[in-house]
Amino acid sequence: MRKFPLVLAAAATFVAAPAFAQDASYPATPAPAETSTDMQTASPDTATAPDGTRAFGIDPYVGIMGGWEQFDSEPNPAGIAGGTRGNKLNGSLVQGVAGFNVPLGPVFVGAEGNVAKGISGDIDWEYGAAGRFGLRAGESGLFYGKVGYQWVNFAKRADKTRDFDDITYGVGFEVGPKDIGLQGLTGNAGFRLRGEVSTFGSAHSFRPMLGIVTHF
Repeated sequence: MRKFPLVLAAAATFVAAPAFAQDASYPATPAPAETSTDMQTASPDTATAPDGTRAFGIDPYVGIMGGWEQFDSEPNPAGIAGGTRGNKLNGSLVQGVAGFNVPLGPVFVGAEGNVAKGISGDIDWEYGAAGRFGLRAGESGLFYGKVGYQWVNFAKRADKTRDFDDITYGVGFEVGPKDIGLQGLTGNAGFRLRGEVSTFGSAHSFRPMLGIVTHF
């Protein structure tokens, strides 16, 4: 009778061995890998925009600038003549600008309008519009050229001629907070420092301006 339990144990071992071998030869299906936002490929927009903003879209802005303009003393197609070289028409200005950029990856195009008021000197009002085009650089920088049309209204003069208009050209730059060492104070949008030099007609004036624009 003592041999019977041993026979049962041996039989149970014999039956269980194939099942154990089958389980060992087929490992468990691995759990699905966890997805992580860090592993996802960056979108094309983020990858192609140097300042971290959208590569395509519309970027409106407004700004205020201050500066100075001096016209030459030679007669020109716009009709401005400042008299003697010691009496060139000039004056300080405060100017408001409003416009928009259209980012196109590493470059951009756009348009803006401006209205300027003379603070001192011979200039009373200026206003105009221009197209802009250029490169996006750094965290939030822009380098651009502009071409447009400008109207100039001088303060009352002896010859009674006050209003002139002509094509305007210019170049400039914008730098954001990170570009000037403020560690992204206002993020990718927000305030930027702008510097610009433009001219009235075929280099008949010199007009440096400096100010702040805010993008939103």
